[in-house]
Amino acid sequence: MQHDIFAIIDQLLDDYRRQHGEELTIDYDSQWESPCYRHQAESGQSVAWQPVRRDQPADFSGLESALEIHMPDALKALFGGYFSDNIGVYDTRGPVELLFAWNDEDVERLQQNLIGHVLMKRRLGQPDTLFFALTDEEDLILSVEVDTGAVVLEPVGLPARETLAPDLASFLARLTVTAP
Repeated sequence: MQHDIFAIIDQLLDDYRRQHGEELTIDYDSQWESPCYRHQAESGQSVAWQPVRRDQPADFSGLESALEIHMPDALKALFGGYFSDNIGVYDTRGPVELLFAWNDEDVERLQQNLIGHVLMKRRLGQPDTLFFALTDEEDLILSVEVDTGAVVLEPVGLPARETLAPDLASFLARLTVTAP
């Protein structure tokens, strides 16, 4: 499965790059270094960037141990296999912003946010989910159910509203970089 998920993510990132003219730009931040920057610049200057496949995937064992869960492998691949800025793509239902980590510090911050999310879900007596994307509605997020691996649409603070795909790979495979 991991090979398939990496191929799907690679294709999505390649399509995103092509859709945006190969040359992606972002404001340079010397306090937030990343292997994604194609070169250094003065803070605030526009600089080219690109998604980068990590040589060594990020380790999520601390998160898994702290929460006593198994993080789905596909989600580990998405969050731990790449450095990238978030990217805007489309599902048949509308725009989606896929979340990525920009650098190692961002991976740590992401893990802390995921732990906080799961602890909130548990306090509310809801099934464990791990978010991976935003929608164009600020109170709706896309998450993976930890127990089933299904991709769900969930209102922030409420139980999942709808199952969108049986797994993350299936969901990512249907995303496009242009509006349907």
